[in-house]
Amino acid sequence: MVNGLSYACIGIGLVFWIWGTVPLLGDRSVLFKLHSLSVADTLGSMAIIVGLLLKIPGEWPLLLLALLSLAIWNTVLGYVLAYCSSSPSNRSEVPRYE
Repeated sequence: MVNGLSYACIGIGLVFWIWGTVPLLGDRSVLFKLHSLSVADTLGSMAIIVGLLLKIPGEWPLLLLALLSLAIWNTVLGYVLAYCSSSPSNRSEVPRYE
C-alpha cells in the first residue's frame, strides 16, 4: 500500500515536471513561461520528495529539510523575479537608511 502511494506521488511529480515544461514551447511571454515552469517544478519536486519520504522514512530529517527549502526558496525566487521584471515606475519605494 505504501509502495503504491509512494510510486503514485513520484509519478505525479514527474507529470508536473513535464506539464511545466510544455508551455515553454508556446508563444506566451517569457515571464509567463518562467512562472508556469517554476510553479510546476516546485509542485513536482515536492511530490517526488513526499514519495521518497513514504519510500524511505528513515531519511525524514533530510527529506523534510529539502521539502521546506523548496517551498521557501522557490516562493522567494518568484517574488524576486516578479520584482525585477516590473518597470521602475511600478516598484514601491524601498526605504533607505542612512
